[in-house]
Amino acid sequence: MPETSPLKTSAFALPEHLARKADPELISRDEQQFEAIAASLSESIAEISSRLDITRKLPGGRGQAASDRDQEIHRLTARLRALRRFGLDLCLGRMVSADNPEPVYVGRLGLTDNEGRRLLIDWRSPAAEPFFGATHANPMGLVSRRRYRWTRGRISDYWDEVFTADGLEANAALDDQSAFIASLGSSRSPRMRDVLGTIQADQNQIIRAGSRGALVVDGGPGTGKTVVALHRTAYLLYSDPRLSHRSNPRRSDVLFVGPHQHYLAYVADVLPSLGEEGVQTCTLKDLVPEGAVAAVDSDPEVARLKSSVEMVKAIESAVRFYEKPPSEETEVETPYADVRLSSEDWAEAFDAAEPGTPHNEARDDVWEALLAVLADKLDEHDLPGNVLRRSLSHNAGLQEAFNRAWPILDYALLVADLWRVPAYLRLCAPWLQPEDIAKLQRQDPAAWTTADLPLLDAARQRLGDPQASQRRRKQEALQATERELMDRVVDDLIAADDSENMEMYMLRGDDMRDKLVDDEALEPVDPDVLAGPFAHIVVDEAQELTDAEWRMLLFRCPSRSFTVVGDRAQARHGFTESWDERLKRVGMGNVTLAGLSINYRTPEEVMAEAEPVIRAALPDANVPTSVRSSGIPVGHGATHHLAAILDTWLAGNSEGTACVIKKPGGTPANSDRDRVRWLTPELSKGLEFDLVILIDPEGFGVGIEGAVDRYVAMTRATQQLVVLRSAEQPSNADCSRSVNPPLWRRS
Repeated sequence: MPETSPLKTSAFALPEHLARKADPELISRDEQQFEAIAASLSESIAEISSRLDITRKLPGGRGQAASDRDQEIHRLTARLRALRRFGLDLCLGRMVSADNPEPVYVGRLGLTDNEGRRLLIDWRSPAAEPFFGATHANPMGLVSRRRYRWTRGRISDYWDEVFTADGLEANAALDDQSAFIASLGSSRSPRMRDVLGTIQADQNQIIRAGSRGALVVDGGPGTGKTVVALHRTAYLLYSDPRLSHRSNPRRSDVLFVGPHQHYLAYVADVLPSLGEEGVQTCTLKDLVPEGAVAAVDSDPEVARLKSSVEMVKAIESAVRFYEKPPSEETEVETPYADVRLSSEDWAEAFDAAEPGTPHNEARDDVWEALLAVLADKLDEHDLPGNVLRRSLSHNAGLQEAFNRAWPILDYALLVADLWRVPAYLRLCAPWLQPEDIAKLQRQDPAAWTTADLPLLDAARQRLGDPQASQRRRKQEALQATERELMDRVVDDLIAADDSENMEMYMLRGDDMRDKLVDDEALEPVDPDVLAGPFAHIVVDEAQELTDAEWRMLLFRCPSRSFTVVGDRAQARHGFTESWDERLKRVGMGNVTLAGLSINYRTPEEVMAEAEPVIRAALPDANVPTSVRSSGIPVGHGATHHLAAILDTWLAGNSEGTACVIKKPGGTPANSDRDRVRWLTPELSKGLEFDLVILIDPEGFGVGIEGAVDRYVAMTRATQQLVVLRSAEQPSNADCSRSVNPPLWRRS
């Protein structure tokens, strides 16, 4: 967007039917504030742009100076991008407290003018909490609150709420809750809009909860779980020093995990719009390279066997198999004498590996310990240490014996061997029954499935980098070359020093020579940005995670600080435990449960049909209560009506998105319409659409999985739901409620 300048036109663009709200008595104070905000934005953008240009022109420097310069460039760039992302719509609304008649304006970011006057307070600051948390039962000291609706950078509507009897006098804008209700009925876009201006008190309380331990946000469809998860992420990064990455803007201390890529694309704009661009987002598949090609296990029983914590622990046994010192004596031939390494000598060298060091990265420690044992045995030959070490390091027989005793291992091959060699699997997982071991064997052991990913991840973390030793040696050689160069430079400087105090001799000191070595000459190691550790992890649709998948995340968050978002009734494979039982079983403690029970998204007409679907399979399902009605009953018809329904809806609605949800398999012939998505029930999870059309929902599956898929698919609708069936499909619905074209248009 163009850079903001002081206002030339009013910030208000109210439609004709809201002319009463344009009364100067109602909006003149806001107009003055927006003038000041526009001027401050323009000045701030110009100032930051100038500082950024100056900083970029500074010498690159080295070491800490270079790092400080890069961080300042990153900080200024992020601030500039945030200011340019919005204009006046940085402002969410205003509030007036009982002890201060001057309105306080709340924004996406804090903003101060050149005189130090606070124009906007950041929505995450403690001072802004009443704007979101005040209710009539607990006004939190407020007299009134105003929320704005922004459309293309100007206010298209606004609403006032009052919390005292004095405020109940006539007011053209007094329309309690209408801001929120109006936002629920707005059309959906391909990407989720942040709803910061209409966060409700129950959601705000969860967003601002502390980050210690695991906070579970449990709620049914449409209760705003995803909204809470995203806004809580932004809030914690602002308020919790443990999580803030501002000391190192290129590093993220928070990981956000979603159910699938469609979901991540849908929510991609929300965190940046809240001022946070450094959060890592991913799916569980993204945590392991093999996730890109992993398919779902065709046999549910095989997937169940792999999903346990015990199977993840079997990876440790699989690695330990390759860390057992030789039980027999080894003879090492050297130019000086033949030396015998006993099993005790091998065991001593193996014990040199620090606990917790990945297998491949511990090789150097074990090798050095082995060389030390041999050096002690050859001590009587009185050889220089460097000569002896060089000789032993190039001993082919010793290297061969060591490679057999402590081999470099590949994590994918290690896991593949479990599905290829029954005896190896039996050794690593002795609790498995013979029939279980047989089921887990497969013809192509590297045909990875989603159930393999936690095991691959555990093996990858346990083994570490197979190139670690080679990379370390290369870095040491580069550093040695750099030191040698610096030594020559120092010698030349000292030789040329004719000062009285011979200051150049200080360069002989080891500390000074270390500082002169150019660390940038060392080969950089590309970090695995998803490997962690993270200070906090947010998991949406968490009811679907298996125990083994939870271990993937726990490994990346040693502090066990989590925001867990989900709905037990939407677990496709069932969820019979409580959240507390599930999380404590996988290794989390200090679990706190927060519930959401109001459905802000799904109209009551849709929920009236969706509720029996899930209760038939899960009588105790946490079905939320809808707060609004669309006035459009659920439509039923035949699949040959599909094209007509879509064409009529698209013609009658210039905005919004529709989704056709059907079981996997086949590409629809009419799937090329704009603003129409085609998804499976599983891939629709976490998303929302104005119009949802289900194709043969009885074919989604049987049992709990089928019921959950139907329930999830139905509750994606924010306006209309239509259910279409093929002639051969049975229907449990009242078919007398046939599809009527006028119902397809927005009312």
